[in-house]
Order: sequence, then structure tokens, then C-alpha cells
Amino acid sequence: MDNASRSERSRNAALEAAIAIIARDGPGRLTLDAIARESGLSKGGVMHQFRTKEAVLKALLDRQMAHFEEFATSTMAKVSATSANPNLATQLATVREAATSPNSAALALVAAMVENPSLMALPREREMERMAAIREEASDPDLAMLRWAGAMGLLLSSLFGMSPLSKDEHQRLFARLLDDAQWTGLERPAAKRTAKSGAPSAAKAATPRKRA
Repeated sequence: MDNASRSERSRNAALEAAIAIIARDGPGRLTLDAIARESGLSKGGVMHQFRTKEAVLKALLDRQMAHFEEFATSTMAKVSATSANPNLATQLATVREAATSPNSAALALVAAMVENPSLMALPREREMERMAAIREEASDPDLAMLRWAGAMGLLLSSLFGMSPLSKDEHQRLFARLLDDAQWTGLERPAAKRTAKSGAPSAAKAATPRKRA
């Protein structure tokens, strides 16, 4: 095995060990010594890859974000031709994947948030871009946001060990959130939402005011 391959193998072993520690013991127990013990690497070997705990968290965040970006891209390609809300469908499927996959990326996100909130700037920015795309495509943006919030609630309650639901119940609820047909009858057309909010109609808004 050449040096580059050996280095990449050690790096991956350290990151897998870090996720195992976070999942089992919580982010507060993540140290370079703990990573060395968990991975079987020497501390020097770990420090050759990562000089600090923050560097480990950033690498975890980058790797997990890349994984779910790839998952989202693949999902978008599949649902674009069949879903009326492909951005929402992609986001819901990605959240479900995070909730059900072992060693979830969400663990890395939570650890990064706890240890260094500034690391969350990029994930937060990308999430805002996704929310804008979901609102733009939706006939009822509020309902789309509620479906997204429901998926996030399932993810977070499971992640923090607060969910009373079984795995089968989680899957059933995610399937319902993903099924556009379950929500079509609840959508409020844009014109009605505008009228109820008291906002002026498009025709009225376009009429120039008379000067005194």
C-alpha cells in the first residue's frame, strides 16, 4: 500500500471512530485520545491527520455534507419527472435518509453545533437555499414548510432519543409526508392566501396612484 492510500485509510478510520464516539458517548467525549483508542491508531497517527478536535469536526461535517449532497442530487434526478414538488420531495427523502441510516450525518452536525456553532454557517446557508427553492415551486408554501418541519421533527426526536415512535411508525409517517396525494386537498391556492392576508390584489397594486 502506498503512502497516499495508507494516509487515506488512517483518515477514514479516525473519522469513523469519531462518529462512533459521538453516537455512543456524545460530542463532549470526543478527544484525539479517544479517537486513537477507538480507531486503533496511535495518537501521533491521528494528529498527523487532524491537529485539533475542531479539525475532526470540520472534516466530519464536510464528508457528511458531501454524502448527502450526492444523495440529494441522485434523488432529484429520480423525482423531477414525477413529483409536482421535486425540491420538497428531495429534501424529505434526504431527511429520511439521515434519520434511518446508521451513524447518521446528523450526529456530526449536532457535534459541530455544540462544539463550535460557527461551523454551522455553511449548512445553514445551504438549507436556506433549499427552503427558497421549496417555497418557489409550491402552490402552498406554508403547507410545504409544514411537511418539511414534520420531517425534521421526526429526525431530531429520534436523534435525541425523545421519540416514542417505533421504526415502522417513523417509516410510515415519512412515507405520508412524501406522498403529494395526501396533501393536495389541504393546499390553499395562492390567490386565496393573498386575499386573506389583506394584501392588495395584483391588479390593484399595479394601478398607479393619482397625484393630488
